[in-house]
Amino acid sequence: MAKKIIAGSAKASRRKSRKKASAIQARRKKEFLFRGFTMEELLAMPFEEVLGILPSRARRTYLRGLNYEQQLLFDNLMSATGTVRTHRRDLPIIPQFVGKSVAVYNGREFKEFEIKPEMIGCFIGEFVQTRKPPVHSGPGVGATRSSKFMPLK
Repeated sequence: MAKKIIAGSAKASRRKSRKKASAIQARRKKEFLFRGFTMEELLAMPFEEVLGILPSRARRTYLRGLNYEQQLLFDNLMSATGTVRTHRRDLPIIPQFVGKSVAVYNGREFKEFEIKPEMIGCFIGEFVQTRKPPVHSGPGVGATRSSKFMPLK
C-alpha cells in the first residue's frame, strides 16, 4: 500500500502561495481621468486650456459667449456654497463646478443633484428628466378576443 502524505507536497504549497499572492488584497479606488488629465491638473489649468479639451458643443457655447441668464448661473455656481436653484438647462459643466449642488427645474419641480467629475463636458439639463414614461393599464373590454366575453362586473 502507498503511504498518504499528510503535510502536502512542495508543488501544492507553491500553488497555494501563488493563489494567495494573486488574490485581491484591497480594492483601490480608480483615479478619475478626463481626457488624460486628473482633477487636480484640470483645476490648475487656465480656462482657455480647459475649453480646448471639452467636447465641441460645450466648447462652442463658451467661445460664442454666454447670454445674461447663463452668465448669472455661471457666476452663482462659481461662488456657491449651498444648492443653486435654476431653470437654465443649457450650461456646460466645467471642472470648477465639480462638488457643487444644483437644483434644476424639470417643468414641475426642482430636481437636486451633485455635480460629479464624470459629468464634465455635459450640459446641466441632461441629468434632470423632463418627460415621464407612460404607464399603461390593462386592456379594456373588447380589446382582445378573449376579453370580449368577460363580465362587466
